[in-house]
Amino acid sequence: MQQNPIARKHLVWSLLTGLAVGAIAGAPLGWIANGKYSEQRMAESIVCREKNRDQPVAIVESRCGSRF
Repeated sequence: MQQNPIARKHLVWSLLTGLAVGAIAGAPLGWIANGKYSEQRMAESIVCREKNRDQPVAIVESRCGSRF
């Protein structure tokens, strides 16, 4: 059985192909994950602000974080 060594050209093309596929597949997944995280963080902030609505603004900001 004869073995053919892997040429550097093939390794570079494999790397570039992997990067392209990763960018194409990873971008939508990252976008979806970021959207879910943003929604969750906003909901937590709203609940915290609702629980502390009778407190002064400075205390609410320190407990719940910035509104933005």
